[in-house]
Amino acid sequence: MKRAVPFAKARETALYGSKAVGLGDAARAGLPVPPGVALSGDLVEAIASGDARAIETLAKTIGDLPAPFAVRSSAVDEDGASASFAGQHLTVLNVHSAADVPDAVREVWWSANSDSAITYRQKVGLFTRPSVGVVVQTLLNPAVAGVMFTEHPVTGADERLIEASWGLGKAVVAGLVVPDHFRLDRSGQVLERKAGRKRIAIRALPNGGTFEEPVEPAEMTRICLGDTELAALGELALRCEKVYGPRRDIEWAFQDGTLYLLQCRAVTTGTARSEPPPPAPPARDPAATLQRVDLFSGMDRRQTEQIGRLLKERRFAEGETVIMEGSGGAAFFIIESGEATVSSKGVPVATLGPGDHFGEVALIDGGPRSVTVTAATDLVCYGLTFWEFRPLVERNGSIGWKLLQALAKRLRSTASAEEKTT
Repeated sequence: MKRAVPFAKARETALYGSKAVGLGDAARAGLPVPPGVALSGDLVEAIASGDARAIETLAKTIGDLPAPFAVRSSAVDEDGASASFAGQHLTVLNVHSAADVPDAVREVWWSANSDSAITYRQKVGLFTRPSVGVVVQTLLNPAVAGVMFTEHPVTGADERLIEASWGLGKAVVAGLVVPDHFRLDRSGQVLERKAGRKRIAIRALPNGGTFEEPVEPAEMTRICLGDTELAALGELALRCEKVYGPRRDIEWAFQDGTLYLLQCRAVTTGTARSEPPPPAPPARDPAATLQRVDLFSGMDRRQTEQIGRLLKERRFAEGETVIMEGSGGAAFFIIESGEATVSSKGVPVATLGPGDHFGEVALIDGGPRSVTVTAATDLVCYGLTFWEFRPLVERNGSIGWKLLQALAKRLRSTASAEEKTT
């Protein structure tokens, strides 16, 4: 059920994810949430696949939303009481125009299918196909931002713990600064006030994206929140507990003297991922690319088109790790353009280029990666996840049989090569 709705209408966690529904609860309760919309998981997947109708639905829904945008993940099982995906799922800040939002949505979808997210899912017993809702919000340009815990996350004390820094809150969440540190009791009385060392501030660029602005020496250690702001945060903590319950992890920001609630979830910890590389043009014919790959070369056009409809473009910047040896994996990649290096235990073993592929074993067993693949240049890949591939093979025996033949051929070739070297 492909839907895109304003926050106030986001009520179903199974459709929109916990973050979107939490923001919906906030909007319905009159909490100070920046305007935004929630996208259902199936709509996000369709956008990631390049579906024109889904992209048109997105464009209509955000048409009246002021730019620039923050695009955040809202997976169905994200940030619960027993598991947090903080640092696994991507947030894309300062998306400059509505035309750029589909690319940001695709990057968020892929972050939930990245090796790090898959490894975490395996660790916490959630190795199931993620349903990735997305929230699209107007991005603030705050003077100060940060996080607040309504219960001390380490000691469990019944007090408010606040960390704050200049500019966007990413500097705090990603651990890029030593933030100012505050503790309040439930009545709002300040228990502790300690200056950090805020050497940078994350600011929005005029044409999209963010940058790290150096902070003047005198501002690095100047406390960034006064009594008025701390009182407002104490009041926000009380309101959030009334709406959501105790033990909340709140992201907030002050813009033009007004306090805004950006996110409220169960107490969790983590760091954010870096921004995605610049967009690259989409490839034109996934089926033709598949037919250049040994694994799929024995299939006819109709079969490769079936698989091709599941492929989603993913881009990597030069030097970025695509897959990491030893990490969990659930995605297979075909290189459309650019080059990648393959290494094992730190030793380079191969260079890959257009038409080459890697990670196909993950489509079968979801096991650990056997090598590390790194983008040697800016890299454009097609990706296919375990969650999409397995149902296709289960429904289509002829595709499964041809894959089995291709793998058997590869096994024979490997065995023959080993015999020649012994």
